[in-house]
Amino acid sequence: MRCQLNAAIFISCLFVIGGCSSSKTAGKAANNVLPATALQPYGRYLLDANQNIELISSGVHFGFSFTGNTCTVYAAVNDTASHNYLQYELDGVYRKRLKVTGNIANAITITAPAGGNHIVYIYKATEATTGPIILQKIIGDNIKTVAASKEPLIEFIGNSITCGAAADTSEVPCGQGVYHDHHNAYYAYGPRVARALHTNFIMSSVSGIGIYRTWNMDNPSMPLVYEKESLSVEDTLLWDFKKYSPQIVSIALGTNDLSRGDGVHARTAFDSARFVKDYTAFVQLVKSKYPQATIALLSSPMITGDSRILLQNCLTAVKQNIDVLYPTNKKTALFFFEPMKAGGCSGHPSIEDHAVLAQQLIPFFKSLL
Repeated sequence: MRCQLNAAIFISCLFVIGGCSSSKTAGKAANNVLPATALQPYGRYLLDANQNIELISSGVHFGFSFTGNTCTVYAAVNDTASHNYLQYELDGVYRKRLKVTGNIANAITITAPAGGNHIVYIYKATEATTGPIILQKIIGDNIKTVAASKEPLIEFIGNSITCGAAADTSEVPCGQGVYHDHHNAYYAYGPRVARALHTNFIMSSVSGIGIYRTWNMDNPSMPLVYEKESLSVEDTLLWDFKKYSPQIVSIALGTNDLSRGDGVHARTAFDSARFVKDYTAFVQLVKSKYPQATIALLSSPMITGDSRILLQNCLTAVKQNIDVLYPTNKKTALFFFEPMKAGGCSGHPSIEDHAVLAQQLIPFFKSLL
């Protein structure tokens, strides 16, 4: 799946977002202002020098509650000529994506259907390489932070499929706009599985990436970026893996290693021995971060024919290696997708396709929980 390794971006924006309040809340704000420091995001994020929260990874999310018809979220990206997307859920119902653009504060008003108490969850729709979305504060009546739940956690590691890239054509048709105009992390298979099983989720996914190469280049690979805070090889900051303790770590890589490239850059044949070696080492890296987690290796719904069998054989070999290296740990789990003719952009699964993938995966992950 095509890799878009964009630079980080920053544009000031303002949102007016409707609805939130519940008994299951914490962090009451003074004067109806909820500062970014009071938020409790779930996923990769950081607190910057200005005490703003930077949402980094796909699907990183947070909740808050308020009373009335509207509330206002102040957000930004870090390039005046770029844009990014949030998306939100109001009272348990998904609404839509919200475009963050321009260096002048914008007000996008979303009104709750009625007054009273409401809960909003906001998600980053795009991946880390699109750049962070910077949250400054939220204003609303009786506004409070919704505390992060204590449900089991699944981490989803993968490529553009896991990101939910090229899936959403509801606003921008395929072939138009820029790559992240079609991202929809909320409706990707991982968050769908998590919602169905009442678990938390975090996503560590990068478009175009593989175990030892990208879709058209020799690097970077997931092992090179996984420990970086922004999932970028150039990042000097390391992610703090002590923030979370996933019960399951799902890894879905291989699509891009098996890619035939772009026809421009030199592309050697797929090296199955290196793939298995590097994949085994990457699982060891993940296990060093989360010793108690169950590791689940997923194949690709986009790989068919002989390549599908080859990938499945490689993943089986990785499982065997890990189970030998960690004989007293939980056994590594394998899941092989059924082949899919994708309906999204550039050969990716569409939102509807992700629903199909999630339905395949739900019984598998339920058994691991």
